[in-house]
Amino acid sequence: MGHIVKIKNLSKCFQTDECIVQAVQDVSLSVEEGSFLSLLGPSGCGKTTTLRCLAGLEVPEEGDIIIDNEPVVSVNRKLFTPPHKRDIGMVFQSYAIWPHMNVFNNVAFPLTQIKPRLPRRRIREKVVGALEQVRLGGLEERPAPQLSGGQQQRLALARALVKEPKVLLLDEPLSNLDAKLREEMRVELKELTRRLGITSIYVTHDQLEALALSDIVAIMYNGKVVQIGSPRDIYVSPACKFVAGFIGTSNLLEGVVEESGVDGATCRIKTGLGIFESALPSGAKKGDKGVILGRPEDFELLQKKPSPFQNVVEGEVKVLLYLGDSIDCRVLVHDQLLQLKLQPNVQTCVGDRVFVRLAPEACRVLALNEEAVG
Repeated sequence: MGHIVKIKNLSKCFQTDECIVQAVQDVSLSVEEGSFLSLLGPSGCGKTTTLRCLAGLEVPEEGDIIIDNEPVVSVNRKLFTPPHKRDIGMVFQSYAIWPHMNVFNNVAFPLTQIKPRLPRRRIREKVVGALEQVRLGGLEERPAPQLSGGQQQRLALARALVKEPKVLLLDEPLSNLDAKLREEMRVELKELTRRLGITSIYVTHDQLEALALSDIVAIMYNGKVVQIGSPRDIYVSPACKFVAGFIGTSNLLEGVVEESGVDGATCRIKTGLGIFESALPSGAKKGDKGVILGRPEDFELLQKKPSPFQNVVEGEVKVLLYLGDSIDCRVLVHDQLLQLKLQPNVQTCVGDRVFVRLAPEACRVLALNEEAVG
């Protein structure tokens, strides 16, 4: 299976009243045919600008974009294909539904712009098919403003899919929905794109959304892609402090490598909470600064001091939040509050003195230089 979307050395800046803002900086990535890639990051990281360059809504200063083996942008060759000539469908955050049109005409509109014009019967077949795909069959004559939020979102999807594009671009399409409907539409969207086998590129700042929907996640920060990989790889093995803090909940312990373990595969890292043994990071040496990542579910709460006393610290339970399927527990160790995710049957109380253990195999060392730590 080949790459249907290729972005090479993409850069885009904007002129403000005060300065030039580098929105996208030298971004390169490829998307395999039929896969679902999310561009994930905080506001202002460049993810929407990257998507808009793909769609032809922004003109980059540098780079190349290829869609289905067809160059649509090449700055050096002064090539720029306008949006309507790119084999894409796009769903905007606002849905961009025309309120003066009914459901049928909203979906049919992209087909009416095709030249030579399609026969009316063919347009009807395509529109009805697209509406059936998103479970809006039978609502063709309903005025668009009379649809619910979830139905409007599906209408926008149908309009993007009606031309049977090679690539579907989605710019935070679920952000205007309430929490329950958003969760339902997330499942529907994943099932729809899987069933159609359409290559999808999705912009979101919602980490849970990206992890749930995607085959591949590209994390963006300050206009750059800082890590790209499967949802599991990014969650389990974040490349830096930013990714660790942005994806999931993290306990970050800054420290210094003291020595390698006797087995040559582990090392001891001295932190403000104590000494932790961890897997030996590549190239680690004594004196290197590092950051230990411990996910809340990786910590074990103990009522009694264990033996051996390895990777264990003592603290006081400060917060307990019962969440049904788990307990959110905060333990103060020295001056740092550790967040633990406990089983709902764990018995402990606020104010208890407890021991917290992070197994060596659960320790992940993220950074081995001063710049990454600071």
